[in-house]
Amino acid sequence: MVKFQSNTINRRRLLAGFLALGAPSAALASPHGKALKPPSPPLVTLLGDSITAGLGVASDLALPARLQSVLGQMSVHARVFGFGALGDTTLGGLSRVERVPAGTSVCVVALGGNDLLQGAEPSWTRANLRAIVQRLKERNIRVVLAGVRAPALLGVDYARRFTALYPELAREQGVFYAPDFFTGVIGVSRYMQRDGIHPNAEGARIIAERLAPVVAQALRG
Repeated sequence: MVKFQSNTINRRRLLAGFLALGAPSAALASPHGKALKPPSPPLVTLLGDSITAGLGVASDLALPARLQSVLGQMSVHARVFGFGALGDTTLGGLSRVERVPAGTSVCVVALGGNDLLQGAEPSWTRANLRAIVQRLKERNIRVVLAGVRAPALLGVDYARRFTALYPELAREQGVFYAPDFFTGVIGVSRYMQRDGIHPNAEGARIIAERLAPVVAQALRG
């Protein structure tokens, strides 16, 4: 009798196992019977200034939300976090780079516009950006460097040196490069807020569409 009962229990367990394999939730079950959560999408952090912070634009229409939306339209699933600070220069970004969230897969470094407004020496901007990129790489965070084009009205030589530092630094450090992400938005009234400095919701969309292909490439590694 004892042996017969043991076989019955084993058969019942075997049958239950087969039924569990056919259940819709079986793929999300752990060996210990607990449901497993699907993995979170990779985190993209935007290290930048007031444009990244979305000054003057509703949060769901600002650059971080726009970028996440455009990536989604490309079937690239990611969470985008805007780590922007109003008025930030490359030096300010350097002071905050250690606070880029843990778990960030890709960091878009979108800094330099305020350096430009202050007439910063290009070599100073380059040194700050280099330090930012190197610290991110030390944390195994892939970097997208967003370029800034300086207008010739600031002086032809100055504009050339400032604009050139971005692609040169990207090559030097072996990181992804998004060229001139603000060109074609700044100075175009329908894409700018009344202050003439910050993009409106439509301008943020255009910037996001320019960044998204490079960010997608960086996410793929």
